[in-house]
Amino acid sequence: MRVNRTTVDLSGYPDLVVIYLGMRVRKPRGMLRLLGLGPKLYRSHQDRPDGLLSHEDVIWSLFPPHWGARQYWRDLDSLERWTRSAPHRDWWQKFLRDSGGTGFWHEAYFMRGGIDAMYDDMTGTSGLPRFAPVVASRGRMFSTRGRVNNEDAKVAPVVTESTYYSDESD
Repeated sequence: MRVNRTTVDLSGYPDLVVIYLGMRVRKPRGMLRLLGLGPKLYRSHQDRPDGLLSHEDVIWSLFPPHWGARQYWRDLDSLERWTRSAPHRDWWQKFLRDSGGTGFWHEAYFMRGGIDAMYDDMTGTSGLPRFAPVVASRGRMFSTRGRVNNEDAKVAPVVTESTYYSDESD
């Protein structure tokens, strides 16, 4: 008997974005951050933000704990609007001030072409850095639209580049 082989018709989703996310514990206190933030992020996708088509939880590894998700978004505009709104914006601002002993990353793949990647406080290699050169998130590399399309963000970032890097001269 043959295997039932199928595929999907994505013609109704020309601007589809698939994003993989991960949070990996780097220090013992990172377990508290992961356990504290995880349920909040889980509830946020259950609210079905506009543009989120599907969310799947993923466990990348148990040792060290490395949990995440795969999400399907209608388009980058809706994904950006959600990331710039509460509660996501508030969590992200807090994380960028102090990772809490965790590392966070995302890799996004666009139906129209292009891949975006961002890694904050990640140790070791995971994903694209296993083979591609790692560069600083500066200038056009600071935002998703800059990295993928070499264009400015349509929505203000959660934290501006000048604010993020302002304490370097201290």
